[in-house]
Amino acid sequence: MMLKALRYGAAGFALSCFTSLSAQADEPKQLFFYNWTDYYPVELLTKFEKETGIKVTMDGYDSNETLLAKLQAGGAAYDVIVPSHSIMRTLIEQDLLLEIDAPELANFQYVKPTFRDPSFDPGRKFSAPYLWGTTGFSYDSARVPGGKLDDSWKEFFEPRPELSGQLAALDTSSSVINAASHYLGVDECSENPQDAKRILELLEKQKPHLKMYSSDNTVDRMASGEVIMMQNWNGSTARATLQKSTIKYVYPREGVAMFQDNFAVPKSAPHPGNAKVFIDWMMKPENAAAVSNSIAYANGIESDKLLEAKWKVMDAINMPDEYAARLRPEKECSNKARELQDRIWSKLKG
Repeated sequence: MMLKALRYGAAGFALSCFTSLSAQADEPKQLFFYNWTDYYPVELLTKFEKETGIKVTMDGYDSNETLLAKLQAGGAAYDVIVPSHSIMRTLIEQDLLLEIDAPELANFQYVKPTFRDPSFDPGRKFSAPYLWGTTGFSYDSARVPGGKLDDSWKEFFEPRPELSGQLAALDTSSSVINAASHYLGVDECSENPQDAKRILELLEKQKPHLKMYSSDNTVDRMASGEVIMMQNWNGSTARATLQKSTIKYVYPREGVAMFQDNFAVPKSAPHPGNAKVFIDWMMKPENAAAVSNSIAYANGIESDKLLEAKWKVMDAINMPDEYAARLRPEKECSNKARELQDRIWSKLKG
């Protein structure tokens, strides 16, 4: 843990400056950043542009499936992307990523040990850590019977009559199917058609009670009272709680998905040198902390001491220790399992 504000070592600073100057000498001062919607503070990009002279254009997407499809289609001219660990192996195996050798970057020294050598990218050849979090559900305790819901997915998939029509699910197939799988006690990557049938039946039974499927504006939907309950990410819930203190986050006892997002560079990147400059810059603790303090997700960099006090008191950010056994790291499913999931989603949304 870092005990005071962190600074570059002389050698690291020199290497970082050399990398930046080299990249800018060979490439236009541009960077195309493709990230999850509402998942990076715009003001931090301004800081990056001032410090490096590299102009950033940022576009957003709403799911790993959207990102993967874009890259597979070959039409994505992006320099930095943010895939979750659950699709990293696919991206690597399909030769869609450029090797960046993250441990060779100056600021990799600040990466937490847990994030240095992940199974989905041994040695961090293709990625560097960004943020991590969980996908549970949130609700407004001031608007539910008795002020409290059970910490179970049952409240979400089989909602109380009083809440019918006042809840939302994420519009992301993997997130919805993962949650349903945890509730039913089946493998989220099951290749068994009978498991898929059970999941589809549960989701079809829930659908009439939903107000919407949406992965956008999850903070505002809860904070404004548009919905009472929503499948949600822990960081979005924490930010909504700042606006409305009665919002609660649930770690369902049947299991809660844990994701880890990463920086990577597509093989088709037009400015790969600038991409490495950006990724190295983001591993500097003060910059990693700026993201966490802005959007309320934990990062993989030694920056915990720089986290603002307002986040440290929230269960959505600091999960109670007794819930650790409920965490279920998201899996990367086989093609057969993905085909089943696609059929579930098509039938549900069709």
